[in-house]
Amino acid sequence: MLDLDATIVELEPCPRPRTASAPLREIAFRANAWTPSEIERLVTLFRQDVSLEEIADAIGRGRAGVADKVATLGLRRNSTRPWTDLEDDELRRRYGAEATATLALDFGRSCSAIYARAGCLGLTEGNAPEWTAWEDAQLRAGYARSVPLLQLAALIGRPLSGLSGRAGLLGITHASHPPDWGQAEMARALDLATEGYRYTQIIAMMASEGFPARTLSGFGQIIRKLGYGRGWGRAWTPDEDALLRHAYEAAASLTPLRARLGRTACSLRWRAEYLGLRGTHANRNGWRMGPDWTEAQEALLRERYGKMPNDALAAQLGRTKAAMFSRANLLGLVHGYIRPFSADETRALDLAFRHGIAIADLASALDRKACSVSKYATNHGIRFGRRPLRTPTPTLDDILALDAPTERGGGAGLGDHVIEQSPERPHADDQHDARDARRERRTRRLGRRRPLRHEARRQERRLNRRP
Repeated sequence: MLDLDATIVELEPCPRPRTASAPLREIAFRANAWTPSEIERLVTLFRQDVSLEEIADAIGRGRAGVADKVATLGLRRNSTRPWTDLEDDELRRRYGAEATATLALDFGRSCSAIYARAGCLGLTEGNAPEWTAWEDAQLRAGYARSVPLLQLAALIGRPLSGLSGRAGLLGITHASHPPDWGQAEMARALDLATEGYRYTQIIAMMASEGFPARTLSGFGQIIRKLGYGRGWGRAWTPDEDALLRHAYEAAASLTPLRARLGRTACSLRWRAEYLGLRGTHANRNGWRMGPDWTEAQEALLRERYGKMPNDALAAQLGRTKAAMFSRANLLGLVHGYIRPFSADETRALDLAFRHGIAIADLASALDRKACSVSKYATNHGIRFGRRPLRTPTPTLDDILALDAPTERGGGAGLGDHVIEQSPERPHADDQHDARDARRERRTRRLGRRRPLRHEARRQERRLNRRP
């Protein structure tokens, strides 16, 4: 292999061919060509958000011609919200370093808008330039002299992928590239593959025996061309079809057959469909590794799903949680964590908040998780805070019995905080907490929609508060 010196700038001289120059001729002027004044007026009207029909009438051209010229000039319209200088600076700083979907989410715009603005700002990269005759000459000389690809790429000024692609188009092979496969090498590879060795092991064993070192992708491509495959792309034989038919007739499990034939489950299912065996298996769950679900187990799942811990229910059924969830999904069962709140539960939530009942006691009375009840209450502007637990734990009927008329003439609805005060938490604090929660949600919503503008306003308010 030839190692280039740092002073070498050319491997092969490539003089530029001389072409005879023809005398210049006058370019014919089209009568309907766009004049500079028309283009300037088009750009001005387009940036003023004038419709294409009005622009066409003002310039005296057709709408199709105006639309074509707008696309040629690369003009983009954003009538709802124009780009600000702050957004342009932020886009220049982050474009190319972060995903476009992330930028679109932060800017509150679509991905196409991000791409269009990046093109207007000159942030996108164009296609690579065409290969010149000098570059082709250096590539041929470097491949013939076995120059390392990294040095050759630095000499020409192209990436490695560009060198490989151009070499493939030119039909040249690097001098250090391993020779083509021989009969002895192919026979040895087939023998080792038949013995059950992995491809990486076969490559290492053959390299130690003196054969050329092959890559995994190249080895796999050649071994498949030789007709060898491990359950993928291999034609079905009559013996394999007979074994599959026997498994369906005898109602045997198909999992051992899959391991015996070296086939995937999809391959067996496709072949059974081709042979007309689908639906003829005596066991409806012939593909299942575990036992079938009985009617008693399904009845128990319907009765207790979502009403007791999942681990305990799975242990009682003798199943894994994944199997239990899959069966519940097939039966159309809904877990209690996502069960909608009824009218009594909503009224109990309001009463518990007004009478100082802790969130844990309320969750126990509603037969729900405390995090589910807390999230539902927070979404409706109610924050319980820290409250002592009660002994004994109140039930749902006990909480609903608290719905007695107050001094103000009746109970309040959900979210009405101007009600009877709790001794553990003053009424004023509840109002402040609810107001802070609403302000925090509004701040997050504005930050998601207009992050840069919101950040600028917040910094301005912070500077105004300083003495």
